[in-house]
Amino acid sequence: MNLLWKDPGIPTDSFYEVRAECTDVPKTKFKIKSGKTLSVRKWKSAFSPEGHLDIGQTLGRIYRGGIHPTIRGEVWEFLLGCFDPKSTYEERNEIRLTRREEYVRLKELCTYMFPLVGSGKLITAPVITEDGSPTQDPVALLQANPETLMTPTTQATVGSDSATSCPKEEDKKIIQWKLNLHQIGLDVVRTDRTLVFYEKQENLSKLWDVLSVYAWFDKEVGYGQGMSDLCSPMIMLLEDEADAFWCFERLMRRLRGNFKCVGSSVGVESQLCNLANVIQVVDPKLHKHLDYIGGGDYLFAFRMLMVLFKREVSFGDSLYLWEMMWALEYDPDLYTLYEEPDSDKPEDAKGKPKSSRQCGKFEREYLRSGAKNGEPLPISVFLVASVLKEKSVKLLTEAKGLDDVVKILNDTSGNLDARKSCSGAMKLHKKYLKKVKMEKPAS
Repeated sequence: MNLLWKDPGIPTDSFYEVRAECTDVPKTKFKIKSGKTLSVRKWKSAFSPEGHLDIGQTLGRIYRGGIHPTIRGEVWEFLLGCFDPKSTYEERNEIRLTRREEYVRLKELCTYMFPLVGSGKLITAPVITEDGSPTQDPVALLQANPETLMTPTTQATVGSDSATSCPKEEDKKIIQWKLNLHQIGLDVVRTDRTLVFYEKQENLSKLWDVLSVYAWFDKEVGYGQGMSDLCSPMIMLLEDEADAFWCFERLMRRLRGNFKCVGSSVGVESQLCNLANVIQVVDPKLHKHLDYIGGGDYLFAFRMLMVLFKREVSFGDSLYLWEMMWALEYDPDLYTLYEEPDSDKPEDAKGKPKSSRQCGKFEREYLRSGAKNGEPLPISVFLVASVLKEKSVKLLTEAKGLDDVVKILNDTSGNLDARKSCSGAMKLHKKYLKKVKMEKPAS
């Protein structure tokens, strides 16, 4: 009878408690199963006595069954390029300590510029105007001074004194940073609000602190809506705030282009253009139809790409989807590319022989294709393409305008099967590379 026994698995969302009053959250489709999910034992066995990681033996397991929640944060640090798998335990400890010290310095600077950073509080009202003048907003004043009872009299007193006690800011970089702080706060209190974890003020303020420090650290990007959705799991999975910050920073290395604004355009528009090109190659009929009804810019897929499908699946399933994507895309040179971005020697980096065994399946397909022009398209583009392909019959027959496209795609919210979609993305990627390769000689 034991031969017929099959592990029914544990729902992944059972590790992330949902508030009792939230009954309409998406249900998990993914389950943690022994023999399929990357377990603590399997993960530890992938390290040598010195700490060298044979990451190749874990990637397939992650793709097939995800990562056990108890080691998820630690594994993510490798998948996102925080550490080199070839490093030792001692080397990683040194890197971790150095990064923690650097984060403390960054945070102290932010606290000096705005004392609420690191105070255990957060702000949701503007604290500065675009010309650098301190705001007179009573909500901002109350949040900045919660110990003061804000009666009409004290509001007037604090308001009148604030202009003299808080001089006008002249530094444009500081003004821009402070303009972001209340928007970060507004997004933080809305992020993953169904989870018990974020009922605690200390966790909300930790998320606000990390995003506020990042907005100063990466001034070119600053903060954009959607970044709180990407950062939230880091706060939950990594106990040390500095570790969570650097893990988020590594994720943003992949995605920061989506949030960069050049004039009136947002960076994610280039990914939407890539999506249009992919659909045009793998399903020209669907692309033509979408273009005809006014969806040729693919803006309806904006949210999926910005927050990596986090709104389309349950919280636990979104983590599984992300780690599955990262395992498929994994490049063993990731850490080196991040730590030693030598722009003078791009060919040297590309010329180094890679062990295909240490690469993710998606990365291996790209290497086999012989493609050398430009960066490979991220798997997220093919993931969106696989959703569109799955809905192609409905889109072709029922979509008469953009509202219909949005309605049809909204049906996937809470119903997306992460494993099935990733499998579809891999098939489309293979088909795309094959077609592009066939078209090149002709052109």
